[in-house]
Amino acid sequence: MVVALRHHTLPPLNDCLYAPQLSLPHLTRSALHRCLQRHGMSHLPDIEGDKPKRQRFKRYPIGVFHIDIAEVQTAKGKPTRSSAYTA
Repeated sequence: MVVALRHHTLPPLNDCLYAPQLSLPHLTRSALHRCLQRHGMSHLPDIEGDKPKRQRFKRYPIGVFHIDIAEVQTAKGKPTRSSAYTA
């Protein structure tokens, strides 16, 4: 049942786990992954054009400080700002 769901709809592993939980209440994420591995469905197929072209990072002189700011939504739907500081 789970292998057919994964084959036809191609959901991520977590989505594949939550769909059959009513009929298989003791199904764990690791058991689901092992089942999909056994049937050759543990990895989603690569889709052409889905991935952006990989580029090299711009080279900066020593001493430059880079700040990334991202807006992330919480489970309640409220956007929050997060910062990652790297050197």
